[in-house]
Amino acid sequence: MVHHSDRGSQYAAKDYRKVLKARGITVSMSRKGDCWDNSPMESANGTLKVECIHGESFKTRDEARQAILDYIGYYNTQRRHSSLGYVPPSQFERRWRAEMEKRTGA
Repeated sequence: MVHHSDRGSQYAAKDYRKVLKARGITVSMSRKGDCWDNSPMESANGTLKVECIHGESFKTRDEARQAILDYIGYYNTQRRHSSLGYVPPSQFERRWRAEMEKRTGA
């Protein structure tokens, strides 16, 4: 798992990063003064909230967790993305890898 954030003091705090590390979570922070680092992640989180979370009432954390996991699976394998030529990320990546293999002869 990767935890991506801006460089806010709460996320950069030593104790906070220590907890993440203890749980096997990789810390990812945007570069100093570069707001564009966060934009893809913020867009994905916004889409998750709108398409999966808003209007839902989960009875348990496990129910919410499962809904999010199901949504991420859908997001990566079925949901079409305009920025990727209206194909799901998994299909885009397969095509990209095939093209790279053709170019490098791998």
